[in-house]
Amino acid sequence: MKNKILIPLIVAAIPALFTGCATDAHYVQTGDKEQIVSLGQINIQDYANAANAAVKEMLDSGAIDKVANPPALLELSRIVNNTSQQVDTDLLTKKISIALLQSGKAQTKTVDSKATGYKQEGEFMNDQKTTRMPDFTLSGKIIETVDRAGNTRRTTYSFQLSLNDTKAGVQVWEGEKEIGKQGTRSSVGF
Repeated sequence: MKNKILIPLIVAAIPALFTGCATDAHYVQTGDKEQIVSLGQINIQDYANAANAAVKEMLDSGAIDKVANPPALLELSRIVNNTSQQVDTDLLTKKISIALLQSGKAQTKTVDSKATGYKQEGEFMNDQKTTRMPDFTLSGKIIETVDRAGNTRRTTYSFQLSLNDTKAGVQVWEGEKEIGKQGTRSSVGF
């Protein structure tokens, strides 16, 4: 008798167990308060914050306004990953490129790390049909610093960028955006 009652109750409880584990998946805006913040990796909002801050500071500095033939041609060079994770630096450089193009003050080229020459980002030819040399190069580094105190962990990602005048061979702008994240250690992992 007990088995006749117990088996239907167990069978009825199984779907309830699975629906209790269901997720409430939905879209969120990048940078929204609902974004997931993880200490162990760079999130999409971190790339957006770093790129927006860098472009604003660069444009405000007036460094790219000093070219003879505007808009300036800026070559996006290598961004060094000095973190403990595999980072796709294109997430940063593409956001920078888009913001600079939308400003109307610069056109961009991207260095192709797998071959000599450039990836095509658009046509960059002058009247003689020769490749236009960039006015500036933008390079940088992403650095990760981790601090721990008891169960609390803080990870800071420093996005450092340098703008170099290719004709003069000097840096004309440098910027750094630090993004810090802090949380407590869980009982499993971290």
